[in-house]
Amino acid sequence: MTATLHIEHTITDYKTWKGAFDRFADARARGGVSAQRVRLQEDDASQVVIDLDFDSTAQARAFSTFLHEKVWGTANAPALVGTPTTRILVDPSVSPAG
Repeated sequence: MTATLHIEHTITDYKTWKGAFDRFADARARGGVSAQRVRLQEDDASQVVIDLDFDSTAQARAFSTFLHEKVWGTANAPALVGTPTTRILVDPSVSPAG
């Protein structure tokens, strides 16, 4: 793992959101996701945090673009509120800045 696409967003219903998330398992695999973690904020279950790991920052950027252009803001994203916040995180021991 070289890069993590870190996503935070608000949802209206976890079960509905999770069903939609699960339907995109093949897209995540094709996009190069090597591991994923889904968490809810402890004191606010309407706040979801997702970390998707990739072998490269290019893969993470490409998948972020896919989400912004093809998933969020469409009928493919039920229970999503507003626009998610995304960040690409890198391990400082393997990044050029490290």
